[in-house]
Amino acid sequence: MIGDVMRAPGIGEARYTGTADEAVRFTLLHQLLDGALWKRFTDVFGYDSDSVDNGWRCEFWGKTMRGGCLTYRYTGDEALYETLTAAAERLLALQRDDGSFSTYPAGADLCGWDVWGRKYVLSGFLHYYGICRDETLKERILTAMTRHAFALRDALRNRGWKITQTSEWWGGVNSASFLEPLTALVALTKNAELLAFAREIFETGGCRDGNLCDAVRTGLRPHEFPEVKAYETISFFEGVLGLYELTGETELLAFVLAFADSVRRNEITLIGSAGCTHELFDHSALRQTDPGEGIMQETCVTVTWMRLNARLFMLTGRERYFTELERSAYNGLYGAINRDSRMLWEPNSRQWMSALPFDSYSPLVDQRRGRAIGGLKFFREGGFYGCCACVASAGTALLPLFAVTACSDGVAVNTPLPGSVRLKTPGDAEVTLEIETAYPAKAGYTLRLRLPSPERFALRLRAPAFIREPAVTVCGEAAAVKAEDGCLTLRRTWRDGDCVTFEGDMQAEKKELNGKTAFVYGPLALARDAEKEDCGSLREPVRLAAGAMPRAAEPEAGETVRFLLDRENGLPVVLTDYAACGRRWDRSGAAVSVWNTYTE
Repeated sequence: MIGDVMRAPGIGEARYTGTADEAVRFTLLHQLLDGALWKRFTDVFGYDSDSVDNGWRCEFWGKTMRGGCLTYRYTGDEALYETLTAAAERLLALQRDDGSFSTYPAGADLCGWDVWGRKYVLSGFLHYYGICRDETLKERILTAMTRHAFALRDALRNRGWKITQTSEWWGGVNSASFLEPLTALVALTKNAELLAFAREIFETGGCRDGNLCDAVRTGLRPHEFPEVKAYETISFFEGVLGLYELTGETELLAFVLAFADSVRRNEITLIGSAGCTHELFDHSALRQTDPGEGIMQETCVTVTWMRLNARLFMLTGRERYFTELERSAYNGLYGAINRDSRMLWEPNSRQWMSALPFDSYSPLVDQRRGRAIGGLKFFREGGFYGCCACVASAGTALLPLFAVTACSDGVAVNTPLPGSVRLKTPGDAEVTLEIETAYPAKAGYTLRLRLPSPERFALRLRAPAFIREPAVTVCGEAAAVKAEDGCLTLRRTWRDGDCVTFEGDMQAEKKELNGKTAFVYGPLALARDAEKEDCGSLREPVRLAAGAMPRAAEPEAGETVRFLLDRENGLPVVLTDYAACGRRWDRSGAAVSVWNTYTE
């Protein structure tokens, strides 16, 4: 087994405030503590709910359980634990005689999104198992998960099928992503037969239309893969990473690293998402300036990309993966939070629908948010939900969970969040870090260490490239640091009350692509909002004053930063953090635009 080099704090041992914590609290209030919602998500397993339309209601319980358990790891919220426990026990009662949890009837199963849903049941139970305090319940869940996995394996063998034959969609990549939770189950059980099953899935290549690992090996870019569904493809490679962690076979890790690098270079946009054509790999890094009229950059893609980067960061400790995680969180994910409970447009029936906690798609060029509900499905007893609203809670938990981590030789501050966090030192003592910061509005922060006794260990401070001239002082004196892999490392004997100050400079930076211009500030993409500028369209070229660059202004309510860009004449262009733009999406003029045409 290959272990992580980074270790997250224990349950409830991080207590932050600010944007990241607010996102978690919003998710708790508007989704995770809703017992009626959990009942709907569970009940669909009792009446073959997805047989009517080859649907994916089967994914809602597992996606939300995964997010709920990650959220519990951060918050330690007891009401949440009780809610998740009740949801786990309710679903356990619906396991079928053959061991499976499914929303498809016997004889009409292993089609549509059935295996995809089975994947999420397994994922949800695995995450709950990791937080469960009741040993008897844990044993029941472990038995149920094992039976569930074997039920799929046996059903495939009985029909003589590969797993990629179990869906009409996307070359079966959705079904092959069952590999990801299966490898986690093998890590728990050490079951050789399930490991063999995992290898069988890997050897399909993840897609019946062409081997995805071969595509990586031959240098194909993601939009050139035999199937280009972004979310499912990333999820399959999470499974390949899980298989590497089980076996230590370095070729498997090489596939995942090469895939992640190719996605970052070819698909990820300034807001940390992908898929400018619906939710498909389409060379989005190049095409992100297109003023497309359709939906784009699915929240499911944003969160799954975050998950892959979180896993790679915890496994390798490399700064680049945390930088991707952070960018996606502050832009694509936080921009999708429906803070004001705005209604959502449903384009097929052409009607406004009641609010869900998250939007499904994220625009880049003069488009409104809230234009469609991703993965919309209705329930027999009334009401509806969508895939993106379910997946987002896993995303909101990631940044606060991994903001500060322990490592083999010390502690790593990966991003500063205001508040405090407790960790174990290499000497097994408890260290508390108290952090004061205005990041990402400003680059700097101050942290104070609380220790029971002096101890020598490393303190790693992430210093991404967008922070200029970073400098560190300890107790008011300049500190000797070692720059390594995007971090500044201090190795010294730390004492209770030691104060560390990280300083640096962030400036708005210009990005140019395809004749258009965007600006970023640290991890934040800056965007225009039609309502803030009181204009009908953001597509018209803007004539700027000679040499104009964004100048800082006082943020208004709901904004992290605000900049003004001087026009040749008239009111300046207003640029704020992307997540603060287009918030009133149920208004026709509430367009947001990252990429704009500027002239001098």
